[in-house]
Amino acid sequence: MRLLKSVLIVGALSTPAFAHFVLVQPWNFATQDISGDPQKTAPCGPSGAFTASNAVTEYQTGSMIDITINETVTHPGHYRVSLAQNVADLPSDPPVNNPGVCGSLDINPSPALPLLADGLLVHTSGFGAPQTVQVQLPPGMTCTNCVLQVQEFMAQHGAPCFYHHCAMVTIKDAPLADPPHDGGMGSAATPDGANGDAGSSGPATGGGCSTGSGTGLAMGLAGLGLRRRRTPR
Repeated sequence: MRLLKSVLIVGALSTPAFAHFVLVQPWNFATQDISGDPQKTAPCGPSGAFTASNAVTEYQTGSMIDITINETVTHPGHYRVSLAQNVADLPSDPPVNNPGVCGSLDINPSPALPLLADGLLVHTSGFGAPQTVQVQLPPGMTCTNCVLQVQEFMAQHGAPCFYHHCAMVTIKDAPLADPPHDGGMGSAATPDGANGDAGSSGPATGGGCSTGSGTGLAMGLAGLGLRRRRTPR
């Protein structure tokens, strides 16, 4: 009994605490649950089959765009944003100092594509509400159904040290007829404030995107049959 008790105590102490976040804006390419899953597998979260949101958010080239996250389980760390023509061109998770315990991650002071921004929302305690930061798209860059990735780095955490979400975006030369809609979790359960303005506290109603079944990350992204969605605020 003493041996069993010791094993249970050691196991409890060595169990990593997992942080989670929901990508609120732009629309996630996959339907998320209330904690933000799927999100553990690079580069976009799912490790196998997933439910697609079929959502594409449109932006104007060179514009400042809102990135909104809702951190549902807190761990010290920060966020990174990347942009690529396709999933294969997204960057790998960067090397971590003392990766066994996710000691720290050097922040890139001069990010270059595919990395758009680094060191966003640096924190050591919980936010208490969804958070929004602005990131500038590269002037002159246009694309159709390219991939915007949001990574969370978690310090003082057992490996893996990163969680991931992706959104499908189209970037145009011409101004948009109306701005992109906030939120977007399809029919998934939504925590308070995760599908509207960052400070809202009421229950979300869902984004209303049509959904379909993916058969795996690579095949799912290639065969989502994505359609553009623009909804006025």
